[in-house]
Amino acid sequence: MPNTAAYLSMKSIIYAIIVCLFTTGNVFSQSNIQYEISFKNAVHHEAEISVEYKNIERDTLAVRMSRTSPGRYAIHEFAKNVYGFKALDEKGNKLKVTRPNPYQWNISGHQGIVKIAYTLFANHGDGTYSQVDESHAHLNIPATFMYAPDYNKSPIQIKLHPRKDLNWKVATQLKYLNENEYFAPDLDYFMDSPIEMSNHQLRSFKISSQGKEYDIHFALHQANEYEGFDAYFDNVKKIVKSEIEVFGTVPDFDFGSYTFLACYAANVDGDGMEHRNSTILTDVKPLNKGGAQENIGTVAHEFFHAWNVERIRPASLEPFDYKEANMSGELWFAEGFTSYYTNLTLCRTGIISREEYTTRLSKVLSYVWNSPGRKFYNPVQMSYQAPFVDAATSVDQVNWENTFISYYSYGNALGLALDLSLRKLEGDKTLDGFMKLVWQTYGKDEIPYTLKNLQDTLTAYVNNTFSSHFFDNYIFKSDMPDYKSLLASVGIDFSYQHDNRPSFGANIINDDNKWLISSNPRQNSSFYNGELSKGDKIISIDGKLTNNQIKPNVFLNAYKVGETVKVVYNRSENQYETEITFVRDTAFKTSLMEEAPKEVRQRQNSWLKNNIK
Repeated sequence: MPNTAAYLSMKSIIYAIIVCLFTTGNVFSQSNIQYEISFKNAVHHEAEISVEYKNIERDTLAVRMSRTSPGRYAIHEFAKNVYGFKALDEKGNKLKVTRPNPYQWNISGHQGIVKIAYTLFANHGDGTYSQVDESHAHLNIPATFMYAPDYNKSPIQIKLHPRKDLNWKVATQLKYLNENEYFAPDLDYFMDSPIEMSNHQLRSFKISSQGKEYDIHFALHQANEYEGFDAYFDNVKKIVKSEIEVFGTVPDFDFGSYTFLACYAANVDGDGMEHRNSTILTDVKPLNKGGAQENIGTVAHEFFHAWNVERIRPASLEPFDYKEANMSGELWFAEGFTSYYTNLTLCRTGIISREEYTTRLSKVLSYVWNSPGRKFYNPVQMSYQAPFVDAATSVDQVNWENTFISYYSYGNALGLALDLSLRKLEGDKTLDGFMKLVWQTYGKDEIPYTLKNLQDTLTAYVNNTFSSHFFDNYIFKSDMPDYKSLLASVGIDFSYQHDNRPSFGANIINDDNKWLISSNPRQNSSFYNGELSKGDKIISIDGKLTNNQIKPNVFLNAYKVGETVKVVYNRSENQYETEITFVRDTAFKTSLMEEAPKEVRQRQNSWLKNNIK
């Protein structure tokens, strides 16, 4: 993640020149930073790592483990999994090491060369952390390798030692040099380049754009069977082609390729994480056991990021900070609009039907617009919460049910509103057209954008009145767009899911044959107004004892909004009574109209039709 817009606009050219000089030996025969990693104790989740620094100019070499990871916004303490650290000079003598903080090692007494070795424990397979076992070495670079901040612009070479006895192969966006040797032009590219070593299968196809040809690879690691991979890969190809149509061109992928790194296995955690020329996809379900249906949306989401967030990049995330949390007010756009295009792409490619796409809209609209969090934060301020929620960890309880709306969902709902608002205008305006203009203005030459840049671009695409209304009401404030009218314009009914049915306003689970309130009640809900709280165990409602056989939603059908009933409950081993007055269930329903005027059907077809040429 470079420092200036000028550098960003030249990034691909600079990378190509460095690689050319590096591989032809015109500048140096090898990098001044050389990593090596092996896995002889993979069964116990250990990796042995070494790095050699040459031509060190300062008396003290500072090396660190990152506290953040590209694509994430929160703090992750990767240093906790490092042990057995050693620092030696070129003759093998131990060097002096001091620890100014938990994340850093200062090494002094060298003569320009330092050799470092350490052991890493890694057993969390997802897009943020690393996992080493006898099934694979799944490496997120910041979670695996130390780095020297003073040499962040230096080219990096790495030698991998995949387990040949386990038939491991290598998949990565790093530049291939020789057998198991790879290259990164600088620290930022290295940090952004995950590696998968496993007995995976590979599928590839080529795409062309503006006179260039690119390879799209899909490396799939599963336990044993690869049934359904070819059909799944056909859907991947549809997604890639559909999203290219949105922007009109392919990103100029460095080194001519883009790689999906998929681990669908029982030992990983579900995740997706975008990178500059690759993405991590993890889930516990293999393709032939439901994974093909459940995981294809992550493919659509992460590949869209190749444009939106990797190259159409918020200025607030430049340069990326490996020492502190990274905060951005644009995540409603970077993550949220990407989320909007996730299901839209699945519908446009025929992977899901229009009926299913329409039904899925109700979930995000209900969540966003019924959340009390809108009273506290607008979409920009909600984006600022990312360092607290984006795979962040804490031990104290939080009140997200009442204060937080995911910027993924918030932006998703706003992307829908903007798209349908544009489609009601004259002149064939669409969100596709707006995204293409943002790409041409900022993404193509990799010029970081600001919120004002986004508003100005919308002004240029439509007019100032339209742009000001959208940003003033829905971005800088938390007003709700007129979804009933917007959805009707494309042949979709928007209404409440239930007629006059009440809700409790909190999640309930069965515990010891009683109902346990398992979430904080939402403000102004039945439970909240009745002063019930998370952790309370309901004994009876309206004299009816709760038990495992009574379903809460079925129970509610016997009551009407406005009715008041007595509730007996346990809290901290004491029994109490309270009254609750039932508040309406405000979940929304979205469904295709059975009949719609011709112009409405035409607008729906323009919106949802297959865009693959």
